[in-house]
Amino acid sequence: MTFYSLRYNVFCFSILFSLLIAIASADLSSDFYASTCPNALSTIKSAVKSAVAKERRMGASLLRLHFHDCFVNGCDASVLLDDTSSFTGEKSAAANLNSLRGFDVIDDIKSQLESSCPGIVSCADIVAVAARDSVVALGGPSWTIGLGRRDSTAASKEAATSDIPSPLMDLSDLISAFSNKGFTSKEMVVLSGAHTTGQAKCQFFRGRIYNETNIDSDFATSAKSNCPSTDGDSNLSPLDVTTNVLFDNAYFKNLVNKKGLLHSDQQLFSGGSTDSQVTTYSTSSSTFYADFASAMVKMGNLSPLTGSSGQIRTNCRKVN
Repeated sequence: MTFYSLRYNVFCFSILFSLLIAIASADLSSDFYASTCPNALSTIKSAVKSAVAKERRMGASLLRLHFHDCFVNGCDASVLLDDTSSFTGEKSAAANLNSLRGFDVIDDIKSQLESSCPGIVSCADIVAVAARDSVVALGGPSWTIGLGRRDSTAASKEAATSDIPSPLMDLSDLISAFSNKGFTSKEMVVLSGAHTTGQAKCQFFRGRIYNETNIDSDFATSAKSNCPSTDGDSNLSPLDVTTNVLFDNAYFKNLVNKKGLLHSDQQLFSGGSTDSQVTTYSTSSSTFYADFASAMVKMGNLSPLTGSSGQIRTNCRKVN
């Protein structure tokens, strides 16, 4: 295959993916529950605000839950399903095992909505709205969410293992992983900005702080204090060393200063094609907020089940 035919095929794929997202978006509506469950959004917002006030880290966890849901066969709440005799769910995939959180918050919201509007609000929509409300609760931007997603009746550990980007990825692999979902490299960079809040386990950044050279020496020394070279795999450190409980642009400032915790983070500013985008976001929080909101709308439109597809689960952890 020639370079030009390859470029043409990639271009056609991008056009097709954008068209599919546009079609999916057309099936969703921001006022979907206006008449059937008018208190749906306020119920979710109140529960998220309470959960984040109780534990700031929960905001990052609910945002991550949405990302890990959408990147595996679309935004269909498949990530919430427990294993059954017919499938192994996504909770046990390497990217999720003993790290994905927020299930109890989603359960609580679902229980409240089932009491007031039984069988109406999907788990997939709850996850999407909870992610938005978490960002707002942490001081970040808001965006309008199209609603009307329905819930899957299966989940896939295999797809979760293959589709969720790894914290050990190089820049080229990150670009490919996001491109496979229809995102540009710019959108990949801005969505990575979600790491302005949250924490990571020592096992996922040990290699960076002990072996890599494009890292601030004082930052590395500090990180090592909570991440021994041969122990403490589950020890947690903040992804954003400066303002970890706020949603701001400090993550990008850290990258410019070689203080990215994960290898995949620092890859965004390491002499490659995305350096300029990182620099832009490090100097303009308003640009970061606007681009992040747009990218989150796009992510929320990844292959949703609508109409008569899927179901509205009564319990988010189980198929009806």
